[in-house]
Amino acid sequence: MLKPNVSALVGQLYPEAGARRDAGFTVFYMGINLGAFLGPIACSTLGEKVNWHYGFAAAGVGMVAGLIQFRLTARHLGDLGHPPVTNPQRRRDIALALSALGVLVLIGLLGLGGLLPLEPVALAQHTAGFLVALGAVYFVALFLFAGLDATEKKRLVVVVILFVTSAIFWAGLEQAGSSLNLFASRFTDREWSGWEMPAGWLQIFNPLFVILLAPVVASLWLALARRQRRMALPIQFGLGLALLGCGFLVMYAAALRAAAGTMVWPTWLITTYFFHSVGELFLSPVGLSSVTKLAPARLVGQMMGLWFLATSLGNLMAGLLAGQVSAAGAAEMPGRFLMVALVTIGTGLLLVIFVRPIRRLMAGAE
Repeated sequence: MLKPNVSALVGQLYPEAGARRDAGFTVFYMGINLGAFLGPIACSTLGEKVNWHYGFAAAGVGMVAGLIQFRLTARHLGDLGHPPVTNPQRRRDIALALSALGVLVLIGLLGLGGLLPLEPVALAQHTAGFLVALGAVYFVALFLFAGLDATEKKRLVVVVILFVTSAIFWAGLEQAGSSLNLFASRFTDREWSGWEMPAGWLQIFNPLFVILLAPVVASLWLALARRQRRMALPIQFGLGLALLGCGFLVMYAAALRAAAGTMVWPTWLITTYFFHSVGELFLSPVGLSSVTKLAPARLVGQMMGLWFLATSLGNLMAGLLAGQVSAAGAAEMPGRFLMVALVTIGTGLLLVIFVRPIRRLMAGAE
């Protein structure tokens, strides 16, 4: 409920859109990754060295602190983010949100009470199907019943493309906290002079690279715009996916060594996170910005929620893939990492190949 709305607010800070909005989202992304840098240090240290309950509790404390900070500084946003003067669907929207929340709470209580047996893998698989169906139904409903004009429908097709490619991207990137973290825990040499570094500490390199490189990428977008040579959105997405695939090619080589029984150096994972971070900067902030440009003004909040639905689907797929990584199945890891690399690089190439028709569908929303 927080992420889509905060992201929509960032879009409103740059009403002129264009490269400044892309650069603004990149700076916004730096703030997100500051938390992503500090989080693993606190949570992983408490979880691995003390107790996992404390590790999860630390994450909750950080989230509450973020909300308090937002409320204390919201005055700087002026009139941005205020509800529409007239919104006849407000009560309906609130009722739907509360109903969905009530269903989730009921399922959770039934599960905790043992009245509703929950099998994690089956639940995840069914949830993936549900999310895909939910996205499909939403897009069809918009095309048929939202009263969109021809230009808005063309741009909506681009949002569909972004949704699919974003889900593929996050299915790879979010393995940082799952299969890559398991690789760090089970197959990476983390000992120095008798001290073992928590596996979760390797998670800091992705946000660290993002923080360091975000100003460079933001400056790149502005410099290209000044020279009238702005990089097309499909190419940005395509390069992001290709860089993600390059990172998994590195992991493919590392996994071959692990499958042979060798504990690998952390530098393999750090190199992978470098490629992933650059790819993330090419795709994620620009994707956030593009959704605010492509969506009809009255649907920006919903479209941003849809963007994070793709992220959710990617996270879910990443978890299912990570469930297949185990010490006993080390021999299977190279093939799985290679598969992810080929799918992401192939998807990136398709976006580059079809850049012209996609740009025509955008109808100037760049």
